[in-house]
Amino acid sequence: MDTKGWQHPYVNIFKHVRVEDWKKSAKEGDVSTYTDKTLKCSVFRIKGPVPANSYILLPKSSSHSLGLTGRYFYLLFKPTPGKYFVVHLDVAAEQGQVIRISFSNMFKEFKSTATWLQFPFLCGAAKDSVYESTAKSAKSGLLGPAPTSARWTCLMLDLQYTLSVYLSRCYSHLKSIKLCSSMSVKNMFTSDLLLDPEVSFGEAKRMGLASAQGTGPMPREMSFPVPKGGSWHDLYDYIKFPSDGTKLPFDSIQKGDPKPKARCVSNQRRPLREDSHCLSLSKPVRDRVSLIQQITTPKSLPRNRTAIVSSIPELGVVSTHQEADSLCYNVDQRDNSPQLGQTSHCDDGGVHVFVHPEDGFSKHGQESEEEIVCMPVPRPAHLTSSIESKQQTLLPDPILRLNRIIGFGGATTKYALWTKSGDAVVYPCHAIIVSMKISTNQQRFFIGHTDKVSALAFNGNTTILASAQTGNHGVVRVWNYHKENCLAMFRIHAHSLSSLSFSYSGSILCGVGKDSHNKTTVVVWNTLNVSKAGEVAILAKAHTDVDIHTMKVAFFDDTRMVSCGRDNIRLWRVRNGSLRSCPVNLGEYHSLDFTDVAFGEGNSSEQHLDDRTLFASSRSGHILEIDYSRVAIRNVRRLLPVQQREQSREKWTFNTGPGIAINSISVTSSFCATGSEDGFLRLWPLDFSAVFLEAEHEGPVSLVSASSDSLQVLASTSTGNLGYLDVSSRGYNTLMRSHTDSVLGFSVDGMRRHLTTASSDGTVRIWNMDSLHQLFDFVSEDSPCSVAFHPSEQVFSCGFSSGTVRIFDISSAKLLVEHMQHRGEVVGLAFSPNGEFMYSADSQGSLALYDSSEDHHNVIRVVCMLAAQGTERAPDALTVSSDSCCVAFVGPSEYIVTIADARTLDELLRVDVSILDVESPRLDSALKVCFSPASAEHLLVATSANKILWISTKTGRLLREVSKVHRHKCSSLAVSEDSRFLLTAGDNAVKVWDYSMQLDINSQMFIGHSQSICQVSFTPDQLGVVSVGDAIFLWDFLAHPVDSLTDSCSPLRVSYVTAQLDNEVKEVQFSHGIPRQTAPLPSSPPPKLDVSSFDRVNQYAFHSSSLNEISPNIPAVLAQATASGSSSEPTSAVSFLKVTELVNASSFNASHTDTGNKPAPPDCYKHFIPRLKKSTVDQTAVAPQAGEKGIKLKAVIGYNGNGRSNMVWSPDQGLFAYSCGCVVVVEYLHTGSQRHLHGHREEISCLAVTNDAQMMASAAGGSDQHRSLICIWDVEKGTCHNTISYHKGAVQGLAFSRDDRFFLSVGDFSHPEVALWNSKTLQLLSNVRVSGPLHEAAFSPSTFSQLACVGNQGVYFCLLHTHGQDVDLNVQKVKVPTQVGDVALTALCYHMDSLLFTASNKGHVCVWDVNTQSCFMTWEADEGEIGVMLCQGNRLLTGSSTRWLRLWDVEGIQGMKLQKRACTMANSGTRVVLEQEMMLDGTAVSAGFDSPLDMGIVGTTAGTLWYINWSDNSSIRLVSGHKTKVNDVAFNPGESHFATCSEDGSVRVWSVPNNELVVQFQVLSQACGCVCWSPSSSPDEACVAAGYNDGTLRIFRLASSEMEMKLHPHHVPVTAMHYSASGHVILSSGKNGLVAVSSPVNGATIRVIRDHKGAAITTIHCVNEQCKKYGLEGNELWLAASADRRVSVWAADWLKDKCELLDWLTFPAPAYYGDDSPPPSLAAFCPLDHSLVVYTGYGVEKEISFYSLTTKQIIKKIALPHWATCLSLSSERQLIAVGSKERVLKLIKSSSGRFQDFLQHSDSLHTCHFSPSGALLFTAAYNEILLWEVLGL
Repeated sequence: MDTKGWQHPYVNIFKHVRVEDWKKSAKEGDVSTYTDKTLKCSVFRIKGPVPANSYILLPKSSSHSLGLTGRYFYLLFKPTPGKYFVVHLDVAAEQGQVIRISFSNMFKEFKSTATWLQFPFLCGAAKDSVYESTAKSAKSGLLGPAPTSARWTCLMLDLQYTLSVYLSRCYSHLKSIKLCSSMSVKNMFTSDLLLDPEVSFGEAKRMGLASAQGTGPMPREMSFPVPKGGSWHDLYDYIKFPSDGTKLPFDSIQKGDPKPKARCVSNQRRPLREDSHCLSLSKPVRDRVSLIQQITTPKSLPRNRTAIVSSIPELGVVSTHQEADSLCYNVDQRDNSPQLGQTSHCDDGGVHVFVHPEDGFSKHGQESEEEIVCMPVPRPAHLTSSIESKQQTLLPDPILRLNRIIGFGGATTKYALWTKSGDAVVYPCHAIIVSMKISTNQQRFFIGHTDKVSALAFNGNTTILASAQTGNHGVVRVWNYHKENCLAMFRIHAHSLSSLSFSYSGSILCGVGKDSHNKTTVVVWNTLNVSKAGEVAILAKAHTDVDIHTMKVAFFDDTRMVSCGRDNIRLWRVRNGSLRSCPVNLGEYHSLDFTDVAFGEGNSSEQHLDDRTLFASSRSGHILEIDYSRVAIRNVRRLLPVQQREQSREKWTFNTGPGIAINSISVTSSFCATGSEDGFLRLWPLDFSAVFLEAEHEGPVSLVSASSDSLQVLASTSTGNLGYLDVSSRGYNTLMRSHTDSVLGFSVDGMRRHLTTASSDGTVRIWNMDSLHQLFDFVSEDSPCSVAFHPSEQVFSCGFSSGTVRIFDISSAKLLVEHMQHRGEVVGLAFSPNGEFMYSADSQGSLALYDSSEDHHNVIRVVCMLAAQGTERAPDALTVSSDSCCVAFVGPSEYIVTIADARTLDELLRVDVSILDVESPRLDSALKVCFSPASAEHLLVATSANKILWISTKTGRLLREVSKVHRHKCSSLAVSEDSRFLLTAGDNAVKVWDYSMQLDINSQMFIGHSQSICQVSFTPDQLGVVSVGDAIFLWDFLAHPVDSLTDSCSPLRVSYVTAQLDNEVKEVQFSHGIPRQTAPLPSSPPPKLDVSSFDRVNQYAFHSSSLNEISPNIPAVLAQATASGSSSEPTSAVSFLKVTELVNASSFNASHTDTGNKPAPPDCYKHFIPRLKKSTVDQTAVAPQAGEKGIKLKAVIGYNGNGRSNMVWSPDQGLFAYSCGCVVVVEYLHTGSQRHLHGHREEISCLAVTNDAQMMASAAGGSDQHRSLICIWDVEKGTCHNTISYHKGAVQGLAFSRDDRFFLSVGDFSHPEVALWNSKTLQLLSNVRVSGPLHEAAFSPSTFSQLACVGNQGVYFCLLHTHGQDVDLNVQKVKVPTQVGDVALTALCYHMDSLLFTASNKGHVCVWDVNTQSCFMTWEADEGEIGVMLCQGNRLLTGSSTRWLRLWDVEGIQGMKLQKRACTMANSGTRVVLEQEMMLDGTAVSAGFDSPLDMGIVGTTAGTLWYINWSDNSSIRLVSGHKTKVNDVAFNPGESHFATCSEDGSVRVWSVPNNELVVQFQVLSQACGCVCWSPSSSPDEACVAAGYNDGTLRIFRLASSEMEMKLHPHHVPVTAMHYSASGHVILSSGKNGLVAVSSPVNGATIRVIRDHKGAAITTIHCVNEQCKKYGLEGNELWLAASADRRVSVWAADWLKDKCELLDWLTFPAPAYYGDDSPPPSLAAFCPLDHSLVVYTGYGVEKEISFYSLTTKQIIKKIALPHWATCLSLSSERQLIAVGSKERVLKLIKSSSGRFQDFLQHSDSLHTCHFSPSGALLFTAAYNEILLWEVLGL
């Protein structure tokens, strides 16, 4: 049921909350009721001059919500004359943020923040009153108190429009309403309808208004009474926002003109986003409008029609409409140009257009609050009435995306949380919450707080996250962690909210803060239903004088808490709505300052309270162990400093003496972790006998937290560092380092992708922009102020507050030179782009010029009093032109901008910015300067009046200006390299602007910083943006590198060439170096225009012709990136672009833009799409003769669920066949034996069999180079009878006629064609090409001459006409009935009685009369796409994407054929009965049944073939395979079973020899990378071990079919594993190259071998071997091979805990330049001689090497034609199996080098394994598993 349905058509708010009861609403002050004489009903009156003291509030509690979803809010009220009123609306956005919309007549101007919009309200005046004439003459309207003639008003607010336009938010619902002071109110209501208050119900009925049209009359209970013969507008005011017309001031709520004298559109019947108005166009925009008029000529509407916009599109998305309102223009009397069209006049002389100060609305690029006067054009133009359809916006939207943040903390460093899985850490970074995946450093962001986050808390399963922010009024947000959306936001009336704690279940949230009297406040909320959009209510609240530092909810009881602080530890409990506490008896320790508490978690949650233990830490070093039930101390210990340096830290004990402050404590079932003031993280046993592990940090440890599995301990420091200790490997990993104070400035080294920052914390740091790792840290007693990288060398300079300038060499990490020419703080540093010079400026006005071409950077010149004094222009007070010729700065005064010679500092030009605006009452001063990189003639200046000025560097003339850039001053300014975009920073936000300022919305704003942004700039590659302030923000810049064919300042942005060549772009790189897809492009590109025909003289709308001197008009074409996507090497900004100059540019127009692209695949699962493969077939490989094969294919494991109709079953003839990869498998169900048909080399798409089951057809392949191959098989002989190669793409379907005379093949979407063949001769008889994709075809079972096809465009009825040997195929296309909707037909089957059933991709079944070719009945048979249909007798079978298999009784349909029109089952009275249904494990893709449809076989996308028996409603799995890639295959020692594992996380165990699935172990959301068997041959003790990508090992016992143990030795994916030869240990390796030795008995990690660290291990192999002959102790040998072509060989005796390195092999190789990863390194011991190590991998040559451990040299090599991807050695016959990417399995005799090639796989081989005896061989390619019988060579 729709929860919003009850709100339609409207909601009476007063009635909804029963306002008169005041139970759900609240009133304050003088609120009363009285009977109004005008309305003749009772209304509420609110009196009182102070809004905060007199109000009506709905709902009563802030924790509740009205939940009203209506788009329009209506308020019926009357302002009190001479008084002020205020109305507050709290509105929730879909993103979870709550925005307050306020309007009042006391507001003098519009103001906005991220969470508050304030609109001035202009009271209307009575008709013919003195106030009306005053309002008409005053531009500002009636600002101030309501006039004495104020009337009852109906106010309508469009809430969806307001949030969309002003804050780029999507409206969700109205949360609360507050009506304050000096007003009378009748009622309020919400609705999705645009209601007209002057229209009565009778008039509405006569006019035809209906709610279905989005409009209607005002409800009777809400209407104002109108006397007979009177006019509604003479008595009342109707105010709409947005209004029909606009007046000054901008963004005000005011009365519009209800009845204009002339309108361009009349008889409106449906709601409009914005009505059309008569405009007068002025001289500044005449050329531009004229040009648009010439280019765009949409049809004008009739006078009684108008364009409709039923909903507001997303902000930034252009809406296009074919119909548009007529836009009329007034004729300026001073213009004598002839008029070609008649004009109509508006009563106010035209529309006043204003610019939004924040969102950048502009009609010609000038952003101010001044009125824009529009002037006429030669003829009327036509524009749509929709705001979105008229506005050109900055694209793509959004143009920035936050990628990474370097920073941690802000308000606190004691909060960082583990997720339950231990793979991610959540921590605050100022106002943003960051979730970082520890394996990849990938970050996710939770954005919504407006101040720094002070506390975080997770529930037990880490699905719900709570966060609190600092400030006078603390705000708490509750988030859905996985969806990243805010579930609830509520205020706690306290400041300094310092602690949050969730209960384990997530139903209780506890918070601690300070109230207004600075008393400690504890609040407990009920969050049980927060994840279900429920409300958060306060359960209990308490005020106390005791100090609370930390408070936690007990994990075993939601009602119990514990807190600690100065002089106290208290236990709390919520009971009967009250919060009570009792102190722990501390005795002599009562004066300690306690810092943290933790529960002992060693026991289950069902444990009795008497056994609970509580641990508390203190600043004196004491750790108290407390008996929870007795509320008393059980034990006390103390952390003491080391008295002597030589004493080992392993000897830490607790004794008397001075202690070390412990800041945090975390307790697990096996250890206790402490973080202390001395910077140590220490791990203790629970008896605190001695430290067994510790890690030292650079500063005091403020937090320790153990992960849920106790394998990792998180630690944070007060110096901004965050990292974790891996307990098993004893390794420490730093996750994040950060500055501890504001970041003042930065510079980017684009070549090496390094970022240097200067901070108020006194450090200069260098970061790797890809990994976020800190590379260098320069600490100085002098405070750094500004930094700059040399453009080409590894050198950077830093300016300090003392005036010193230091130059550092990064490569040698040393100081090169130090200059002390400045006396004041260095406020600017810059290198010239050519690297020859360096410049610096200080706060005293001095400028210095340095020679940076040599290491000493000698000073060339110092000029005093040249720049403006002060520090407000830091850190980028200087700017150098792109040609290194000019340097610009503010000075010598703040009103002057000076341009000087870059080589001498000689003055070239001075511009006084204070005189540029003569009308301004204040002198404007310059703040920032920036050259435009693409044109050195443009200097941009940011001023104190919040303007940006474009100044000509040659003449000093003002070229352009933009006002209201930010609400406050602009703190930084930057221009992109191509001068297409402009960056500004201000108001804690970053704005991206269209440089040419030619759009209607020229900017986009991005928030996230919690304080002022000090600097913002593009990265040198122009793929990213960096902004610094509270932290370092790295943004992805998503604008396409080539966005227009015209100049950057052209008003027409033509992007169609980019769009049509999008498929040619292979990859573009993000700023962080990772390949990205093509940047977003406009969804509705402008019309394709001949750009060469533009009048370049008139196409610009700006003042100066110098803006035209940008670049020649050369079309730009995108090309493939030259750099490899995986490379981290720096690239230039245009490394992925190619500019092609056409021979005749003028001929490049819309007629030449057809690229002939391949059509996109249809959105139907029924259509076959070959799996994407990167492998290629080795055409030179030759298969051996039948009698000479060294191996014989014994069995195929699995079924290809990606095929379509690739299974056939003929029950009468006993034929059962299906495909797997490129092999057709003919299986005999009674014996389980298989026969294999080889003839294809590509994936088989479909099969078909003749009615006598003597011949079978299979189709496969198809690419741009090769046509598909159709093989015709003799089933009895198992041989290929003939082949057909006809279709260019894949083959979608095959079918034989009823008499088997004809054979039909259907091409896929790329070449949709039906081909008819002679079955015996395979002669092509006829072919028909259709325009849309075809999905299936079938012959009629009753008439050989009839067949049909279905596709996207309907059903195709085909009729065969034979003329001797010639056959004609007549095709008639019939569309689907309109009542079915816009669907694609995906399946069909014939009924014997001249009926045809078709199914659609939306679950409809249509019944057609074949004779009349008409549809006479439809019904909805499924909720998803139906892809399988069979019909026999009166039963119909359907299989769909919902996994349902359904059996229908369709006997009642035959009586419907006489009807002439199509009807649904419901209105026809015909019953189609659903007999039975069954849920399968995947989508049905193929089916075969017997004649009564009682039993059959169905294939699914899960790779399963099911035997279905409808009589007993049973299903049996016949064939099972993996759906995803098979990663490993392994035999057990006795060869009775084998195991497979795959990417879907499943481990399957199969029996031999019947190859049936015995058991499957499934781990969700994890990939299984490797599998191995325990050495035991006993069936009861047999175990399978598997490694997963979360770093875990799982051991499964076959006898019990259960998981026996889970180990977690790695925190990265497991790449290889092997039981030791004796089975005492398991050796496993991670992607990071660490090898872990684990015990299968207790799961402990015995040791970690780090020799291969940094390179992934690809192979581990263990054998029994006495090692004395090698000079080492041990009874086993094992080896590990890594991706860096290194092999280590080890001797081990695990019972004696011995493991020593025996040998280390390194194989040389040249640099790898392939597009993919290099071939793996593979190694194994020779089964016949364990002293031989066999190796192959990427190297100088393609070969297999035999290395002797005895002689320490390579004794043999075998050359290979391809790089090996898998390798296995047989224990018998000296055989080696090698697989390659070329799909070849090569069987090699190692003694002689003889080999044979086998090509039975359709993809590259990645796994091959001989059985222990060598009698069998497994090979795998993706999900194809082949079992071979080894015969020998």
